[in-house]
Amino acid sequence: MKIVLSVFLLLCGIAQAVPFTDGDAKAGKKLFEHYKCNSCHIGKMGGDGSAIFTRANHKVTSPEKMIAQIKMCSGNVGANLSAQEEQNLAAYLNQKYYKFK
Repeated sequence: MKIVLSVFLLLCGIAQAVPFTDGDAKAGKKLFEHYKCNSCHIGKMGGDGSAIFTRANHKVTSPEKMIAQIKMCSGNVGANLSAQEEQNLAAYLNQKYYKFK
């Protein structure tokens, strides 16, 4: 019994929560489109702007950094996003590009 409990506790410590579970990716996509987020990305990267998410040296390397980047970018476009909207946008970007687990 002690071995089973020890293995269970070990696995619980290894498991990480899926990021942005409170976010709604569909609502996040609408925000992304509403604020024309890609217009800035197109200006920086060309094409459809999506290379900003997939380039080798992208700034977002963790869920925490994604939220920080969303805060910075939303300020650039004059969006005053709520914490829930940030989660929604992060859920969309994570689903489409980042795939953090």
